[in-house]
Amino acid sequence: MRQDVPALTDTLEVQASRRRLLADSAGIAVSVAGFGFVFGLSAREAGFSPVEAMAMSMIVFAGASQFAAVGYVASGLGWPGIILLTALLNARHLLYSAALRPWLRDVPLPRRAVMAHVLTDEAFALSISHFRRIGRMDERGYWIGAIVATFIPWNLATLGGVVLGAQIPEPGRLGIDIIFPAAMIGLAVGLITGRRELVAAVVGAGIAVIVALVSSPSIGIVAGGIIGPLVALLVPKGLASESAPLDTQTDLT
Repeated sequence: MRQDVPALTDTLEVQASRRRLLADSAGIAVSVAGFGFVFGLSAREAGFSPVEAMAMSMIVFAGASQFAAVGYVASGLGWPGIILLTALLNARHLLYSAALRPWLRDVPLPRRAVMAHVLTDEAFALSISHFRRIGRMDERGYWIGAIVATFIPWNLATLGGVVLGAQIPEPGRLGIDIIFPAAMIGLAVGLITGRRELVAAVVGAGIAVIVALVSSPSIGIVAGGIIGPLVALLVPKGLASESAPLDTQTDLT
């Protein structure tokens, strides 16, 4: 009977963490919906039809890159340039994948491919926090963070924005465009567990702002996302003071 107790405890712990994950996902879903609505408005202004806007949101599903792509299309940039620039903007997902790899190594490749499609900033932050709370991977928890918090609200809001956009001539006056950045700042603060993360956040944000001012926001995001983590890696391990490194996994066996 004693051997059953740890299993029961683990189950209760996972369930409690999933409930917290659902609550966090609900809050994030609100901001994602606001951002998706603004994207729908932007796509409409750029001449996208509802079908085209929805196809981009469901197939591409990469918020910042979708905004950039819409802007590039509106400016007349050729498709090769659009593909290259949006790929650079999404390069941060390589870092997310590297951090998730230790947790997802036992998941079959076909499912990992689908999981990669719905991997976003929010899904990464929510799932990695959930995994660290329970000390192991929980595939259902990943889907909660990816589908409930991002995929569903993003696509529904995109549809609403592109269909109803004509009724809102100046969305910026309503403050809709600051919902998503505010939510992402909150997520970033929650992921800081040591000096390395703090250095990456501060340096990345500073570089992004400076580069954005002298070039463009898209290039600024890429520069900050690459240089920030690289500078953070220079922090000696003894000075990192990490309470739970992002890529660590507790062995419960």
